[in-house]
Formats: sequence, C-alpha cells, structure tokens
Amino acid sequence: MTVETRTAAPPRQAPAVPQERAANGGRTRRRLTRVASVLVAAGLWQVLTVTDARLWLRFDRLPTLGEIAAHAANRLTTQVYYLDLLQSLIRILTGFGLAAVAGIAVGVLVARSTKAGDVLLPLLEAVRPIPAIALVPVAILLFPADEQGIVFITCAAAFFPIMVSTRHAVRALPTLWEDAVRTLGGDRRHVLWYVVLPGILPGVFGGLSVGMGVAWICVISAEMISGEFGVGYRTWMSYTIVDYPAVLVGMITIGLLGWLTSAAVELVGRRVTRWLPRAEGSGS
Repeated sequence: MTVETRTAAPPRQAPAVPQERAANGGRTRRRLTRVASVLVAAGLWQVLTVTDARLWLRFDRLPTLGEIAAHAANRLTTQVYYLDLLQSLIRILTGFGLAAVAGIAVGVLVARSTKAGDVLLPLLEAVRPIPAIALVPVAILLFPADEQGIVFITCAAAFFPIMVSTRHAVRALPTLWEDAVRTLGGDRRHVLWYVVLPGILPGVFGGLSVGMGVAWICVISAEMISGEFGVGYRTWMSYTIVDYPAVLVGMITIGLLGWLTSAAVELVGRRVTRWLPRAEGSGS
C-alpha cells in the first residue's frame, strides 16, 4: 500500500500591477486638475471681459482671450519677439549663474568659518533688506553699459536667497557626520567634499528655486527702467502706447519663462538628489 504525498503549491504573490495603476491614476488626476484650474481661470477671464463686467474690479478695459490670442499669433511671426526672448534669457542666465556660484560659496564660507562670518555677515545683513531694483541708480553709476547694470541687478536679487539657504543648510548638518569622517582620518577637505556639499544639496536647490523667481522679477523691472530690448522693455513700451493685448502677451510670456526656468532648476535638483529618501506621491 502506497501513500501519495502531495506538496502544497507555494502561494502566489499578488502582482504589483494594481499598485502601479493606482499610482499612474493618481498622477493623471493631478495633471487633469492642474489643466482644469488653468482652463477655469481662462474661462472666467473670457466671461468677465466679453460682458464688460464692472464689479469691484473693472474688466471692461481688458482684452478678451480672442484679442490676446490674435496678438500673440501676430507677435510669434516677428523677429523682434524672439530677439526679446533671447535678450531676457541671456540676462537671467548670466545673472543667475553668477549668483549661484557666489551665493553657494559665500554661504558655505560664512557657515563654516567663524572669522569669515564675523567679517562678511554684518555687511551682507545690512545690504540684504535693500530691494535689488533699488540698486538701479547705483548700477547706472557703476557700469558703463545698461546691459552690465541689468545683469548686476539680477545677480544681486538671486544672490541673497541662495546664500541664506546655503548657510542654513550647512548649519543644519548633523555634527555626527563630520565627526565620523574625522575619526576615519579625514581632514577639512574630505569633510567639505563628502559631508558638507552632498548634505546641503536639498537646501541649496530650494534657494536656487527661490532665487530664480526673484531674479525674474528684478530683470523684468530693470528692463522696464533702463533696457533697450527684452520682454520687460517690450511690455512697458506696449503699455505706454495703450496696446493692452500686447501687455497681456508680454505678461504671459514672462510667466511662461519664469515657470520653465524654475521647473528646470527643480528638475535638476531632483536628479542630483535622487539618492535621498522620498515620500510616496511626492513627485510632480
């Protein structure tokens, strides 16, 4: 008599497909919500301008979406529009690049060196509350060309958010990390390269994102005051000749440029800090 023995089949693991579908569905809903919010705002603008609404605010003098779209289509066919875009981008990238290098270097220096902090921080804190656009008269006196003055104002605007964020990020690093490197025989150079610079990346990119937004505000303002080309200059000239559709096209262009450059900074920040743990659903 033989006894048959049967081994139970191992339990099947639940596929990860439902979780992936749920995550993709969540991202899709978020994108649709963002698009819907823009469409609702545009629709509200169209209703208020077409009906010449005069509530607490006056919309009877503002152009409709059709007028704005027609003017934008006309501007996109002109060479001057792209020249203005290029001029503003060169100014913002030059000023922001200089501010990023100087802000990170000075932020690390004043946070790591007591002597440097004692020398530089009083001067920096005295200048920091001054709006960068208030430096236009100084820039006109210091620099022989308007182009250099606009870059200087842009750099000054972005420098302080980057420097302050970097300084706070360095001071927030756990001292245990530095002690571990020194215990293993590392010197100040090793601490800077393997502890400070990687550890402050999230704070640095937060300051870079804020600095980019502030830089756009100031470069557009500087172009309106002393520029000859650029999106800000063209928008202000349109206002002086009462061309309100052109003003709105300029404002939309400024918003798109600011959004694209800030998104680029955040994308680079996510790529550089991908080794950090992230909460589920934190991606944009």
